[in-house]
Amino acid sequence: MAESTIVLYDIPFAEPNICWSPNTWKTRCVLNYEGLAYRTEWIEYPDIEALCIKIGAAPTGVKDDGTTPEYTLPVIHDPFTGQTISDSFDIAIYLHNTYPDTPRLFPPGTRALQSAFVQYVNFRVQTRLGQFLRPAVFHKLPLGKSQEYFRRTREALYNVKIEEWAPTGEDRVQKWKGVEMDLVLLDKHYKLAKEEVGGDFIYGVDPTFGDFALASIFQWCKQGFGVESKEWMNILTWQNGRWRKFIESLDRYTLIV
Repeated sequence: MAESTIVLYDIPFAEPNICWSPNTWKTRCVLNYEGLAYRTEWIEYPDIEALCIKIGAAPTGVKDDGTTPEYTLPVIHDPFTGQTISDSFDIAIYLHNTYPDTPRLFPPGTRALQSAFVQYVNFRVQTRLGQFLRPAVFHKLPLGKSQEYFRRTREALYNVKIEEWAPTGEDRVQKWKGVEMDLVLLDKHYKLAKEEVGGDFIYGVDPTFGDFALASIFQWCKQGFGVESKEWMNILTWQNGRWRKFIESLDRYTLIV
């Protein structure tokens, strides 16, 4: 039987049906927001490259040698157009252009600004959180080839053992305060947006791709740290519960299908 829905390729945890990657969360939120029918196909880390080559997904960069193509998720395949698209931002642009009757992710004139905002969020928030979350993610990946691949590639990239990734003691306290300060600065941008255009999102009353990029980082925290973790509880209380309200306002777009 011919495929009748968009396929989203995502990376699994050992526990089934959990989306954790901030990159694939962006695409999942976009698909849910636009109300497009899709299904998830879960691909373990070592199988991503072969899958992408098989289905014709473009590489999203090059490896450390500067020449070897690097393949990452998310990737979608759209059976209605026959297109296979890589990279969360490119996927969002594709869906925005291909399905014009869906809610608009990119109001006119905002693509470049949203791209810059996403890069800012990634640099200021996602990068700093990574030192805390990478070890947590490792332990939740499927045993065997996924954990082996993650350990081998990340230890080579960061030149440190997984067991030494996360800061400890007073160093952890200070670096965790750094995460909070990054969100304090980000909150100022949202307050400015509210003063200028109203609403609780970076462009007004309706969410855009930039908002989903930030929401995806919070989903990474929620699934990586765990819903009962001290870290997740901290985030929900920071800035007088500002981020709890933000997350709850986008809850209906975080369904997993």
